[in-house]
Formats: sequence, C-alpha cells, structure tokens
Amino acid sequence: MTIIIAATRPGRAGLPIAEWFAALAGAHGEFDVAVADLAKIDLPLLDEPNHPRARQYTQEHTFRWSEIVDASNAFVIVTPEYNHSYPATIKNALDYLHQEWNGKPVGFVSYGGVAGGTRAVQHLKQVVLPLRMKPIFESVSIPFHFQRISDGTLRSDRTLDDAAEAMLNELAAHTPAGEAPAHSPNGAAHNSHRL
Repeated sequence: MTIIIAATRPGRAGLPIAEWFAALAGAHGEFDVAVADLAKIDLPLLDEPNHPRARQYTQEHTFRWSEIVDASNAFVIVTPEYNHSYPATIKNALDYLHQEWNGKPVGFVSYGGVAGGTRAVQHLKQVVLPLRMKPIFESVSIPFHFQRISDGTLRSDRTLDDAAEAMLNELAAHTPAGEAPAHSPNGAAHNSHRL
C-alpha cells in the first residue's frame, strides 16, 4: 500500500497525519507500507504531450511516478480541504497516469476545519472513479486537526484509531488477492520513503 501525502506547502499538517496513519497501517499486518510525499516527488503541472492512457511518457519524473504507482496494489490519500475541495497537487498527480491506477482500491484520510476535509474527499471520489479506481466506503476525517498537532506529532485518540482500523480492514478486504505487497521501488531514489 502506498500512502500519498497531497499537501506540499511548508508546515503542512499532512506529514504528521500521514506518519500517524502509516504507523497504524504497518502495525495492521496486512500491508507493506510505502509513503509517496508529493512535496518530495515534486511533479510539475502535467507536461506530457500524450494522453496518459497511451503510457508514451517523455519525462523522467513521469517514469518515476509511474513506477511508484504501478508497484502499489492499494492507496490511501492523505488530503487537506482547500476552499471546499482538494489541493491541485493531488489532482495533478492523479492526472499524470491512467492504467497504473486501474482496479486498485483507494481510501482517504482527510483533515480540515469543522468538516474534517470530507468535501475534499467527495470531490476526489469523482476524480478516481474515471481512473477505474475503487474508493472504499470507510474513511478517516479529522476536524480541527490543528488542535491535535503539537511538536510535529498528531495526538490521536480512540475515535481516530478506530476509524483508521475500520478503513484498513476494508482496504485489506478489497486489495486484489494474490498480488505481492506494495513497496516503494528503489526507495528514496524515487522520492518515496518507507515508514
């Protein structure tokens, strides 16, 4: 499973939230967990001349991103809510590829104000469905996330941990059987790191 951190701005809350979730996913026992940090991957705005379905890539960053996504059999997107929707970074990352996403389950960990990022997730589901991904029902939403983060660490509680466990259970049930666990190809060389 690959956890994608959508936020890229300095001081983002997505990093400690992803670290918390990655630790739970690792302890779950069903996943080989990798993290794809879009701030480190640093994809420019889509700059490929061919439609992603053709897989006729011309840019080295696209080949690297394709390898990371292709190696994964499930995804969790950790996203903030910006102006009642998702950040442009995750839309851009999704748009770069097509076949690599097909048939793979995806869960969401969202955060924000009173809505906990749920509006961003609803919009993202409309994006992943045409990529033939399989968004799962269970999700984790963290309202007023800024009240839970101190010294770069998310202070969780039973409610959040239980929501994460429910999502991980459903994600495991929908991950294609018989496939090798996901892992980050070549680790840091592809701007993805393991937790």
